[in-house]
Amino acid sequence: MKQETDTGAIEAIIKEVLAANEKMVEEYKSGKEKAFNGLVGQVMKASRGKANPAQVNELMKKLIG
Repeated sequence: MKQETDTGAIEAIIKEVLAANEKMVEEYKSGKEKAFNGLVGQVMKASRGKANPAQVNELMKKLIG
């Protein structure tokens, strides 16, 4: 299976997941690391496991701020 490394495609999936899971984003911002892992899991699910996990982590941290 080929991994998705297109930053634009991964970023679009992350934005969708963040918009659909605002509560988890707030939990992460308040210090709950498990919420971040849950969000990464949602992105991996949405990409059907094709997104590069390291890239997902990096982009998501940048987008959440």
